[in-house]
Amino acid sequence: MSVVNPKKVAPYSVKRSLGKKIWNSKTLLLMCLPAIIYFIAFSYAPLPGIYVAFVDYNYRKGIFGSNFVGLKNFEFVANSGKLWMLTKNTILFNVAFILLDNLLAVVVAILLKEIQSKMFRKVSQTMMFLPYFISQVLVGLLVYSLLNSDTGLLNAVLKSLGQAPLKLYKTGDPWPLIIILVHLWQKTGYNSVVYFAAIMGIDSAVIEASMIDGANGWQKIRYIILPSLRPTIVILLLFALGGIVKGDFGLFWNLVGRNPILYQKVDIIEMFVYRATVSDFNFSTASAVGLYQSLIGFILVLTVNGIVKKIEPDYSLF
Repeated sequence: MSVVNPKKVAPYSVKRSLGKKIWNSKTLLLMCLPAIIYFIAFSYAPLPGIYVAFVDYNYRKGIFGSNFVGLKNFEFVANSGKLWMLTKNTILFNVAFILLDNLLAVVVAILLKEIQSKMFRKVSQTMMFLPYFISQVLVGLLVYSLLNSDTGLLNAVLKSLGQAPLKLYKTGDPWPLIIILVHLWQKTGYNSVVYFAAIMGIDSAVIEASMIDGANGWQKIRYIILPSLRPTIVILLLFALGGIVKGDFGLFWNLVGRNPILYQKVDIIEMFVYRATVSDFNFSTASAVGLYQSLIGFILVLTVNGIVKKIEPDYSLF
């Protein structure tokens, strides 16, 4: 009796099995195709451009024809004396954004779920969505119209009450709070969508059973809704940590602009690089800072994901 060599059969069976899986999942793969193309085009194809951070970029010579300078472009920021201040401000702002964004988004999603009137719920969602779609240039103009010391609405009200006007653009102390509040006003409604969808995906029979057993509203939120949201919260936090060293340039620039009085409190890496490179368009320096930010974000994601994997393996990204 002849014996079939498994080494010759295995590769064919594996290929056939893989091809069959691909064919059976062709609909799902087609649905994922736009996302795959997006990440290839905007995340993987530009990777060779990292080399710009290590050269003295010359427009005529191109990226790979420019002179290699090693870490000289990184020294631009490191030797400026502001690296620690810029990194600290950027990270602290992003930590506040991440924590408060997720906290308020969860609260808003739960409140929306508890609204009985569908019409009122839709109107509320629409009203909270609107700030996200407002240009940050207009947001900066609105804040200036509200807070400037001469004609701002806030100071007009204070003057009418016989109070001294607030000169907020001449002191940096209140601006971290102002920027955080403006960010939350603009992003909370949009960020609540994911949590609201997760809440709507909870089995209604579980919630109805808890109400029959006498659970009140707070107990329903604490023991059913919040535990169900925990995987979503952890995954979104891990994703957000990847950009913790990248500031929201549009928001900061349109609120602060070229006001050096406020820089000590609210200056971030992107604003510093923009001010330093806008005159001569030094793409090498900008690429070096971008690589520095990406490496720190990558290390943070790996570290936090490793911690989550040890505590709750099911909630880790990989």
